[in-house]
Amino acid sequence: MSSTCCCFSTIVSGQVGAIQTFGKFTGLQQPGCACIFPPFITVQPVSLALEQIDCRSTCKTKDNVTVTVVTAVQYRIMKDMVQTAVFDVSDPVPMMKAEVDSVLRSTMPTMTLDESYEAKDKMVSQIKTAVSQAMAPHGHEIINVLMTDITADPNVLKSMNEINAARRQREAALERGEADKILKIKAAEAEAEAKRLSGVGVAHMRAAIAQGFGDSMKFMTQTGMSEDQAMHMMIMTQYLDTLKDFAGSHGTIVVPHGPSAVKDLESQIREGFLTSATPPQQQMRSKGTAAAGGGLFG
Repeated sequence: MSSTCCCFSTIVSGQVGAIQTFGKFTGLQQPGCACIFPPFITVQPVSLALEQIDCRSTCKTKDNVTVTVVTAVQYRIMKDMVQTAVFDVSDPVPMMKAEVDSVLRSTMPTMTLDESYEAKDKMVSQIKTAVSQAMAPHGHEIINVLMTDITADPNVLKSMNEINAARRQREAALERGEADKILKIKAAEAEAEAKRLSGVGVAHMRAAIAQGFGDSMKFMTQTGMSEDQAMHMMIMTQYLDTLKDFAGSHGTIVVPHGPSAVKDLESQIREGFLTSATPPQQQMRSKGTAAAGGGLFG
């Protein structure tokens, strides 16, 4: 009389079962329930789910800065190579970490710290290629590689921040200087334009005054007044208007005044008109004659 012992093996979704008969790998059990006969047949569950390891690598950059690089490697066992992944490799994690360290320690010394921050994508591609080539023959597929952190010494980071702050302050000072320069140039241009317009206004005012005087003289001579009488009347009118303006001002101005003030002012203006009407060459001859006479009788 004989007896047979039967057991059930259950494999959940996301796994496969590595079947061993008398210790030899004989196939895979798919997710679900199966009947086995221990101890002659055993089933070892193997996860096909995605897994991740974090690798911390200490490297030195081209500018002699020691940094710690944290890299995340996402991998899983290939279904058609379960036998190799389970029975040929005892622990794949140290193998992947060694590949990551090898790539980083050969790449980082060729770049400065600033360049290493900029070359993350390049290094990630190199790491993924190297780890994939190393682990594919052992039944492991590398899904993705992420470089999550590059950490330098706090003192180095502080120095870098100070350098960046100084550079930005210098750029800000240059911008402020350019702005001040533009404001000063615009202010100078505005002042020059204001002076030009002021000169034009003064010239127009003087031209209008001269035109007014000429018209007044012409009108008064047409009424029968002589030129001397017309000039005397105009000077007297201007003199009285000037005294009126002085009287209405808030300050006090002492003006020489006497019975002959108007006569003296008239003679001075007449002399100025006569001098301006004399040709320049005649004025020079007159001055020369005066000088010569002074030399003879001096």
